[in-house]
Amino acid sequence: MPIYEYTCQGCHADFEALVRSSTTPQCPHCQGTHLEKKLSVFATAASGPHAAQAMAGPCGTCGNPNGPGSCGMNLH
Repeated sequence: MPIYEYTCQGCHADFEALVRSSTTPQCPHCQGTHLEKKLSVFATAASGPHAAQAMAGPCGTCGNPNGPGSCGMNLH
């Protein structure tokens, strides 16, 4: 069951909800169903000799001029 983040278009509340495929989420504040699904951000943990490199930032912030998805940190 995935967790999604929403913003209610009725009362502008931000919230998270566990959503089954057969259910329609509701705002916990006003019970509205006119919701905007937000882009969720997740965190990871790294360990070992390359931990500092792996935690440098999200894709596109490593300084590679080609932009997101063109990471220059190839650890081959």
